[in-house]
Amino acid sequence: MLKAEEISIKYGDNMIIKDLDLDIKKKDLVTIIGVNGCGKSTLLKSLSRSLKPSKGIVYLDGKSIFKQDTRAVARKLAILPQSPKVPGDFTVRDLVSYGRQPYLGLTSRIKPKDLEIINWSISVSRIEHLQHRFVSTLSGGERQRAWLALALAQQPEVLLLDEPTTFLDISCQFEVLELIKALNIELGITVVMVLHDINQAARYSKTIVALKNGKIFRTGTPDEILTDEILEEVFNIKVRVLRDKDNNCPYFIPISGSYECACGLEGYNKSNCGL
Repeated sequence: MLKAEEISIKYGDNMIIKDLDLDIKKKDLVTIIGVNGCGKSTLLKSLSRSLKPSKGIVYLDGKSIFKQDTRAVARKLAILPQSPKVPGDFTVRDLVSYGRQPYLGLTSRIKPKDLEIINWSISVSRIEHLQHRFVSTLSGGERQRAWLALALAQQPEVLLLDEPTTFLDISCQFEVLELIKALNIELGITVVMVLHDINQAARYSKTIVALKNGKIFRTGTPDEILTDEILEEVFNIKVRVLRDKDNNCPYFIPISGSYECACGLEGYNKSNCGL
């Protein structure tokens, strides 16, 4: 469905992604994890057609995504970037209606079918009570749901999300991730997202892609990726991996990391710190 083949991406002389291969299957829910600066957001931008690789090809349904018509791509793929901006005088309904742009004709007039889809997107995102408010007045969680409604109005087959829980409190994070999971399971939308919280990635993902130094270090299920060895190799931190029986998924707690504690000891943990 969505595939990167030997792509390399650099900013100036700085190589961010190098010879990377990634194959996203239809109806998968994929989370990309890794340390800051490893190339997570850069990879997502390339998959979304926002950033062209200096080498390699990104395919959407077997064709180069950069050679396809822009409207055709927008009908198949939607992206929610980090901290998206919107004019302060836009209502939530105005924002969501922009998701129909790829389907409008030369007159750019909203048709009854478009109105049905806008109403459906607002309903699925559970923001009916917010649709006439200005986006600038919304809380962080409400704003994220409004942007998700915009993406749903595109009726995409693939949804790309760059850190959708950033700056949200824990209850809003849970709300947004539950909605994303429902879109994947109930509507069959393929989801690729970047998350910093690895425990959230383990709970909500079918597949996890661990990046290290601009390359894929390992790809697998949450059980295959959340291991002592892989997390230490990717994040340079020692962990204890446990299991949440209620949600049938692994999670971890940190034990020590390779940084210097205030007491001067390297690799802080309770047994060797004198503070």
